[in-house]
Amino acid sequence: MPPHPLFFQGGNGSRLTDLDDNTYLDYVLGWGPVILGHGHPGLTEAVQNQLPHGATYGAGHVLEAEVAEMVIERIPGAERVLWSNTGSEATQVALRLARGATGRRRFIKFGGHYHGWSDAMLVGYRPGPTGDLARGSEGQPEAVLDDVTIVDWGDIEAVRRLLQGDEYAAVFCEPVLCNSGVLAPPENFLTELRRVCDATGTVLVFDEVITGFRMSRGGAAERYDVEPDLVVLAKAVAGGYPLAAVAGRAEFLELTTSGVVHAGTYNGNPVVLAAAKATLEALDEPSVYETFENHGRKLGEGFAQALTAHGVPGTINQVGPVVQCMIGVKEAATFTDFLAADQKFYDRLLVHMLRRGVFTLPGGRWYLSAAHSEHDVEQTVDVFEAALKATLADGATPATVS
Repeated sequence: MPPHPLFFQGGNGSRLTDLDDNTYLDYVLGWGPVILGHGHPGLTEAVQNQLPHGATYGAGHVLEAEVAEMVIERIPGAERVLWSNTGSEATQVALRLARGATGRRRFIKFGGHYHGWSDAMLVGYRPGPTGDLARGSEGQPEAVLDDVTIVDWGDIEAVRRLLQGDEYAAVFCEPVLCNSGVLAPPENFLTELRRVCDATGTVLVFDEVITGFRMSRGGAAERYDVEPDLVVLAKAVAGGYPLAAVAGRAEFLELTTSGVVHAGTYNGNPVVLAAAKATLEALDEPSVYETFENHGRKLGEGFAQALTAHGVPGTINQVGPVVQCMIGVKEAATFTDFLAADQKFYDRLLVHMLRRGVFTLPGGRWYLSAAHSEHDVEQTVDVFEAALKATLADGATPATVS
């Protein structure tokens, strides 16, 4: 991350302190998981209370069931929960479940959507050296491209055509494309995706690693009133502790008891499940999601006003407590729009914000936590404007794409 890697000694609420005792308003939040803020008292107490009872058992325990019931009560259509450790692991088992249920091999994903770093999934996330949406890493076998078809986000007709045959086990998507522009789904797209998958016996998987418990109490599935077959959860589910899950319909998840293998020494770890229980309870406090919406909107509107005031072309996308700033593009509704944004200008802007005590992600995405106050948001908008002026004073000129 520009200008160089930072090292931190700790955090409290909405702030982090580095090794040189500089304090920053934090909008990275561990790349999203720290949804309650740093050192949340209830979360910390829950973990401390669990630690004397041991790290892991290699067998069942009550928290596995208690927290699963909390997830099922929140996620529309969920009947079972499979615990895992990371989003990358959870998307792998979701694909295996879809293949086991359908007997088919291939799957559809959308350009710019991120489903973890596994060989199978790290395809079509960013353009490769030749400009095509292919493999995302050296060391990935060429054969992974045989299993997946990349479709433009929102192109329901392309999905419909592809699913006329019987080769696709699943359709994977981020229901809000947070990894590439915070792009909300086109109107009725998720509903139509559900209908097409129902008509063709295809498993619909929502990757809610970012959106789960963040966009609403029941995630994007609740926000857009669409029930997928499987939902992948991670990040916010345990407030920063390493936990992931696949939630969904029993007919798919119960395949792990009759032939579909899912393993992992640390799955369902009692310490992280104690953290998850405390996190979900805290997110049920009154007005949490209303505050997320209000703070996200104020942050985005403040950024937009600053860009306009200084004649910098750009656009702001915001869904709940996730905000995206894109310089040089007048609107951003597609992955192509996101790729056209001027990241070099934004990187220079980011450094000026860092110098003024605001820590945020490269690429333009901002996460808000429950610990961020209205004053924090106002202060951040002021810093953004000051950093914008400083970037322009450096002689930087944003590349404009019409």
